[in-house]
Amino acid sequence: MPATAQSAFDTERLKRRAREIGPGLLVSAVIGIAAQFLSEHYGAPAMLMALLLGIAFHFLAEEGRCVSGIEFTAKSVLRIGVALLGVRISVELLMGLGVELIALVIVGVVLTILVGMVGARLLGRGWRLALITGGSVAICGASAAMAIAAVLPKNEHSERNLIFTVLSVTVLSTVAMILYPIVVQVFDLDQRAIGVFLGGTIHDVAQVVGAGFSVSEETGDTATLVKLIRVSMLAPVVLVFSLAIRAGGAEAVEPSRRPPLVPAFVLAFLGLATLNSLGLVPEIAADLLSDVSRWALLVAIAAVGMKTSLRRILDVGGPAVVLIVGETLFIAFFILAGVLWLG
Repeated sequence: MPATAQSAFDTERLKRRAREIGPGLLVSAVIGIAAQFLSEHYGAPAMLMALLLGIAFHFLAEEGRCVSGIEFTAKSVLRIGVALLGVRISVELLMGLGVELIALVIVGVVLTILVGMVGARLLGRGWRLALITGGSVAICGASAAMAIAAVLPKNEHSERNLIFTVLSVTVLSTVAMILYPIVVQVFDLDQRAIGVFLGGTIHDVAQVVGAGFSVSEETGDTATLVKLIRVSMLAPVVLVFSLAIRAGGAEAVEPSRRPPLVPAFVLAFLGLATLNSLGLVPEIAADLLSDVSRWALLVAIAAVGMKTSLRRILDVGGPAVVLIVGETLFIAFFILAGVLWLG
């Protein structure tokens, strides 16, 4: 194809894509701006307002012209926002967490998966559901659920288990985003400790960011860093699951259909954090990227809210609900106890 024809084709494809995602992206941006207005004039947390306003417009994510744009915003714009947060993170902040807190988070991930396996056996549910729910709760919510599902051998319940897990962790993360910052105030923790608790317990990255920055900037930075530590464990956990399944004689999906073990936005986050730690990011650039990140996250949170249907959780079976709620409560109590014990 000649260069001119290729250029015209690419331009037309971009225009078509823009028309497809434009309405949903615009609605998400309007909700984000409205949330920021409420925050500035009434003192309400902007992230929380964006989430609640988004939930009120959930019908836009079910059908119509906005669906594709809302999906794009909730995933791609969110990842851009989280990646750009790397300019606010440094090795100094990581070292400030201490080896004990980092170890606490890692142990929490491992024990939550083990609790899920034991709980599934006691409730009469299969090991596939145990791995997918335990991994999603322990690591990074819906993203972990999809990555783990990609290496599990398929059966007649595979699709149901994945849909149930994605819906459940989304709802539980939304509830945790609202309740955890309120409940944790009872324990008189400092801003850093609250960030460790929020980042170490809430399932999805979006809700961790929303909960953290609704408390304070320091809490948000710490919560995001702790959450990224959990997200970075997705690669070894999925690898262990895959090797164990193959050793047991079960076949997983083709390698070409598996998602990357470490998401690109995590690598971008770590790359920017490294540059910032080395002093290679000018202050003016860091401030600009930080502002872009804040607005991207605010708009993405609005889209996440629009995608959240609180009533659909009632459509799943009781034992499965007990399992994933139990895993959620376990990691919350474990991390909270560890934070209190470590002081």
